This record gives sequence, structure tokens and C-alpha cells, in this order.
Amino acid sequence: MINLPYMKPEAPLILVIDDDLAVCTSLKLLLKRGGYRVQAVQRPAEVEEAVAKSPPDLVLLDMNFTIDTSGQQGLRLLERLQEWIPGTPVILMTAWATVQLAVEGMKKGARDFIAKPWDNKELLNNVRTILAIAQPKPPTDDRPTSFAHVIGEDPGLLETLGTAQRVAGTDASVLILGESGTGKEVLAEAIHYESSRQDGPFVRVNLGGISTALFESELFGHKKGAFTDAIVDREGRFGMADGGTIFLDEIGDLAQPSQVKLLRVLQEKTYEMLGSSTTHRVDCRVISATNKDLEAMVTEGTFREDLYYRINLIKLTLPPLRERPGDIPLLAGHFVETMQRLYQRSELQLTPGARKWLRRQTFPGNIRELRNLVERTVLVTPHAELTADDFAANYQPLENSHETITLPKVGDVSLEEMEIEMIRRAMQQYAGNITQVARALGLTRSALYRRLQKYDIPYAS
Repeated sequence: MINLPYMKPEAPLILVIDDDLAVCTSLKLLLKRGGYRVQAVQRPAEVEEAVAKSPPDLVLLDMNFTIDTSGQQGLRLLERLQEWIPGTPVILMTAWATVQLAVEGMKKGARDFIAKPWDNKELLNNVRTILAIAQPKPPTDDRPTSFAHVIGEDPGLLETLGTAQRVAGTDASVLILGESGTGKEVLAEAIHYESSRQDGPFVRVNLGGISTALFESELFGHKKGAFTDAIVDREGRFGMADGGTIFLDEIGDLAQPSQVKLLRVLQEKTYEMLGSSTTHRVDCRVISATNKDLEAMVTEGTFREDLYYRINLIKLTLPPLRERPGDIPLLAGHFVETMQRLYQRSELQLTPGARKWLRRQTFPGNIRELRNLVERTVLVTPHAELTADDFAANYQPLENSHETITLPKVGDVSLEEMEIEMIRRAMQQYAGNITQVARALGLTRSALYRRLQKYDIPYAS
């Protein structure tokens, strides 16, 4: 690992590694016009000396070299760069035919990949995005206006919001993970309204509700006569989102034939309406969301690996409400204030006992379930003070759809000891399969990993 003192000047330094002189020359001109300093290296053997002399802020690395067209030279260089300049972001450059190789590179730590021939505007956007992420702004105590709508003080939630704030001003593709009802759409909308596209449209698409037969018509639009019921021209969701943001909700429910079509428009930024041969370009930011475990789906072969890496340049995870119980009283208070305005009942207030009772509930339906409970209780309660009994009388807990691991009765043990035992039994029952264990315990994979590390329980990484 190279560790030389180096004072970075104001303009970021970008290292281009490509054995094609024409590519190096073109990128130098483009990046310099974008305000960056650029260094180009054509021979892999010279890379180590170059990064030792002037550590770059970002690397553009070609995957294929004349001496090795298999791409393995590029992968080896990626691994060496991570040793020489750890933490420095790398963007891979590859022909469309070798995108699978680029996906392998992203597994090894690359931040993104760009297909050749590249689009100049897209390449500069990717560079700006990656640099903005790699060099976060100083923390601030004030949330942007749109993020103020995301209620909570849980450290995990605040960490997610901090990342969202840093990338909001870029065009980075964002994947939001979380159980149903955790507020994925609220976060997506907040990112849009804190971005440079805030004056453009925010278009929502529920991919889980679109059949394979209607996918192209819904997403790309159709011309009159394209099919039997196409009696007028119709603009698709991508056309509506041009200049703004498209929010692809429930992307984990998208059928595989539709995944291929979506990948193409995300990669090439172009599409054709059904019944038309005219190619349309689209300029929109993509934010996706799902409550599914996409990594497990990729392993199972039900979700395309190349699409997964295309949509999750930035991955944000919203914790379920049961993992942030301290936020439940805050959310409940916020919803009571909302009901005060909605039903003209300014006298409404939560009692301390109600706050304590609410905090003890697990709310498998998360924020959506809590809001419904507050509204239902407000509607049927005639008095101003909302008590624990009022909420208990109106609570109809959702059935948790996860399998559960039950424990035999044990002696006088702590909750922590019980949790450790439950995790150990689940790990044994499912032979260490993290996805199945997390599902059985009602946890996210990341939450399970944190507990395994906390309690020093062995697991296969």
C-alpha cells in the first residue's frame, strides 16, 4: 500500500488507464473541459509509478488491453489499484459485449461502469457523481427541507439520510431497500426535491402492478394502432419523466423479460414507443425501491445481475420500525398533528402512557400500520386525550408473514440472552443460510449480520 504525503489541489485529478491513444486523447480533452486535471497511462506496467507520484481522486480503467483482450488484465489492475490507493473510486470502461465482465469488476469493488462508445454528458455526470460520493460534504445539523419530512432520530436512519443528502444533488442511480411501509417512496421524493431536477417531474411507477404484456406500453408509450385497444397515442412513463426523476417501485417484482427491456433503456438512455421505429432519448434520474432481497434473487437467477449493478450505484436501506422503537412516539406525535389539521381537532394529544404503549409494539406493517392505527383511534375516540387503552382497543396487528423460530421456556434470562439463543437455533435450523435465517427471525440481512458480529456468532461470509 502506497502511503505518501500529498496535498490535493482544488481540481480533482483523474487517472485514465487505456492503451488506445485516441481514447486517452479524447478523454483528456473532455475531462479538462469539465474542470478536472487528467493524467493518462497507456501501459499497465506504468500504473503503479503514476499513482505513487500523483495519487488520483478517481480512476477510469479500461477492461481490455491489446496484450490481453479477455479482460483479466483489467481485473488484475483493479485489484492492484485497491492495494496501492485504497478507497479511491474506479469507474470501468467496457464495450457492451463485455458488460458481464464489468459486473464482475463491480463485485471486486469498482464503483460503476461505462459502455463504449460513451456519451460525453453521461460520462461527465458519472464522474461528478462518484467524486461527490467519495468526497462528502461536511456534516450539518440542519436537514434540507424535503428530508425534514422523514421523521426519526434513530442512528441507522440518520446514517441513511446522511448518505441520501450527499448524493441528492448528483444524478446517481439509487436503490432503496426496506420492508413494506418503511417510507421508501417518501425518501425517493425527498431525494428528487433536493436535486438539481427538482423543477422537473417526479414520476412514480409501481412495477409490481404492471404485467409483462403491458410493460412496454406503460413504460415507453405507444402509437395509435399499435395494438387492438390503442385508439390514441400515449406517452410512456419514461417520456413523462424526461428532465426529472423516475421512481421504479417494487422493482424486485419485475418479470425477467421486462428486466431485459428496462436494462436497455437504463444503459443506452433510449427507447422506442410501441408501434414506432423512432428512437427517443431520455434524460432522467432513476430511483428504484424494493422489499425483496435482490442479492438472493441474483443468486437464484430470478433477477438479472447486470440490471442489479446498474440500479444500485447508491444503496440506501430503511430500517423497519421494530429496529427503531425510539422513533415510534415521534412518528405517532407527528401523525396526531396531521389528524388535528385533517379532522379539525386541535385539542388532540397523546398521553405519556400511550407513547409508552406504542413504543412496545412491533408494527410489522411499519410506518404505514402506525399511521393507520393513529387515524383509526382518532376517528372513534370522542375525547381529546388519546390513552394506551384507546390505542389497544383499536389495534388490529398485522400477521407477520415471516416464519418464526420459537424457544422452549427457559429460566430467568435476559432479553439479550434469549436473542442470542434464537439466532443460534435459527442458524442451526437453516444451516447458516443468512437469507433464510433473516426471514425466519423477521430481520433484514444487514440487521442479522450486525447481531452475528455483536454476539460473536460464527457465520460464513
